Amino acid sequence: MSEHYVINLGRQLGSGGKEIGEKLAQQLGIAFYDKELINLASEESGLCREFFEKADEKASQSILGGLFGSRFPFITEGAYPYNSYLSNDSLFKIQSDVIRHLAEKQSCLFVGRCADYILRDHPRCANVFVSASPEARIERLMKLHNISSEDAEELMEKADKKRSSYYNYYSYKTWGAAATYHLCIDSSVLGIDGTVEFIKNFVKLKLHLD
Repeated sequence: MSEHYVINLGRQLGSGGKEIGEKLAQQLGIAFYDKELINLASEESGLCREFFEKADEKASQSILGGLFGSRFPFITEGAYPYNSYLSNDSLFKIQSDVIRHLAEKQSCLFVGRCADYILRDHPRCANVFVSASPEARIERLMKLHNISSEDAEELMEKADKKRSSYYNYYSYKTWGAAATYHLCIDSSVLGIDGTVEFIKNFVKLKLHLD
């Protein structure tokens, strides 16, 4: 494990965090994981991916009954033996195991999903948070989703609330706070490619990469 390293990247919606993560992982030649973790957690547990999609980056609540209205409707063969309901906590545990397993096997970059907290004991990790100005975030979301500035702002506020609740609940830290991460960076200052380059240089220095 000591030869492998991990970059955990938190991000505000509209900051370009996912694109930055993808480009950074590509340039460093390491694996990139974002939504792919849902598929992997589904395969690992034998539970249908709908469970993980519903729970994705949401704080604890009962999944079965409240959201699906019946007992084990999506469980496939070889599923984990749960009781009469699944909670987001159970799904978080499965996804955490997947993240740890991946980090043991290879160097990788994880976007969101409390990976920095899950991998807090990893000997070689860099925890980064990407933000951007509200104006830049709204402009990016308007272009990406072809929506109005009002809708973009509403989407942004809901995502911030959801992600902060999820992160604060599971990590006992504060989402987006400087003290939580090794590096916080505003992507609207340097642009996407400039931010990628800055984070890459930071990671190389911190983790002593060639």
